[in-house]
Amino acid sequence: MKTKQYKIAVLGAGSWGITLGDVLYNNGHNVALWEFDPVQAEKLKKNRKFVSLKGYSIPQDIKITSDMTEAVRGVRYIIVSVPSAAIGSVAGQLGKLKPLKSQTVISTVKGFENKTLNRPSEVLRNNLGKREHIVVLSGPSHAEEVVKNVPTAVVVASVSEKAAKEVQNLFSNVYFRAYTSGDIKGVELGGALKNVVAVASGISNGLKMGDNTKAALITRGVAEMIRLGLELGAKKSTFNGLSGIGDLIVTCFSEHSRNFRFGRFIGQGLTMKEALSKMDTAVEGAGTAKSCRELAKKYNVKMPVCNTVYEILYKGKDPEKAWKELMNRPIKSEGLEEA
Repeated sequence: MKTKQYKIAVLGAGSWGITLGDVLYNNGHNVALWEFDPVQAEKLKKNRKFVSLKGYSIPQDIKITSDMTEAVRGVRYIIVSVPSAAIGSVAGQLGKLKPLKSQTVISTVKGFENKTLNRPSEVLRNNLGKREHIVVLSGPSHAEEVVKNVPTAVVVASVSEKAAKEVQNLFSNVYFRAYTSGDIKGVELGGALKNVVAVASGISNGLKMGDNTKAALITRGVAEMIRLGLELGAKKSTFNGLSGIGDLIVTCFSEHSRNFRFGRFIGQGLTMKEALSKMDTAVEGAGTAKSCRELAKKYNVKMPVCNTVYEILYKGKDPEKAWKELMNRPIKSEGLEEA
């Protein structure tokens, strides 16, 4: 238990928002969950259950509301944990409430705002008065395991070392360990781009390819992530950490991974629409594949794995044919600069 208690709002009552609220509740803090849908909010209040968190009940002391004003009133920390497709609208709504400078905003969103290609922290900063102490939390952390207190490590990043350390202390406990980083770009890019590679991993599984294929996809996927990251000003070392390789490992192999399962459906012959209909929560890799394609074009970065995922999802390319084309590209050295 933490000796000092804070009032904390979690904006987004999906599996990850609920789970982070539980971590903070277990650390002795007063937590409020905001759910944008009033009907779903009432359901959560009544049942204290969420579909993908089997066997878990939201503690009665955690407040649930569909009123954002009520959720953030008087809190010290505001955690934004919504799908990337909703980051613009949620940031805009939060901005209208004019959060105090003393209220630290923490983003756990993994993706991009597709229209602008901005990272979640950029979207928040643009709507919240360009505050400097926005913090990002990312890393290999399936909600289904964290709510069972399975040992987990994440990274918190900010341009403000003080803010990062505050959030590190806020979350850390015996089963949830947070490391700090000053590379907010790298941490966000790793958390977003790994989802596209995870979709690729799932497609290979659906095509009944083996572990050799997955290992190649992950390794070359890291190279693509680093190439784009360096072009955007991130640090290479960040992609070798929890928000890069760490998140790739857990997302590319686990049945808990929505992106992996979605990709497997694609590899088994389903269309993107059909595959999405089988998912009970957002699949970030689907939207991020489009953003990744646009970023690669904008900055002239070669990303053949991510581009292949985009062509399969949005251009209807046959997955098996796409994989053969990927393997039959001109052979090169393994250097990072090579695609």
